[in-house]
Amino acid sequence: MVHAVPPKQGASDQPVLLVMGDSLSAGYGIALDATWVALLQRRLTSQGYDYRIVNASTSGETTGGARSRLPRALNAHSPAVVILELGANDGLRGLPIRQVRENFQAMIEQSQDAGARVVLVGMRIPPNYGAAYADRFHALYPQLAQQYDTPLVDFFLDGVAQDAALMQDDDIHPNAAAQPRLLDNLWPALRTVLTKE
Repeated sequence: MVHAVPPKQGASDQPVLLVMGDSLSAGYGIALDATWVALLQRRLTSQGYDYRIVNASTSGETTGGARSRLPRALNAHSPAVVILELGANDGLRGLPIRQVRENFQAMIEQSQDAGARVVLVGMRIPPNYGAAYADRFHALYPQLAQQYDTPLVDFFLDGVAQDAALMQDDDIHPNAAAQPRLLDNLWPALRTVLTKE
């Protein structure tokens, strides 16, 4: 079944910040008001940034899945900023790097063509498929950021993945206590594309 993206509410001349992500942004295993996305909305408001966040993240998402959903989201919300927090599920499945690159290229180009600034959120994966694959996977993000002149978060889980106290029992997903750190990891790159009216 296809779920249409809800139409824009008439209320808003606010610029939209669209988050296209996976479980790390969908808030897997934690309360929605405790996610880094919810914390970001509060930070934006408190610092005088008049953005409305649309969180189009879904647990288990791959770059291919997000690529297929993005055009509708761009059309429905006309975002000023698009955060692409994706790739971990591709890497954990060992999908070809070339395929992941092509999906990211398509999403970045579609977002930029729609007038949005893109923030690319980098990931690292464990060397399940060998160190060479893991290295090429991580190197993909700075290559794309340079190619498309987008701000880059080098590793979204920096300081989190290495700390068992900040991870859920599955050792994959950050817990509620980790969410402020995730936001702090993202903030320097994001702030470079934000504007105040």
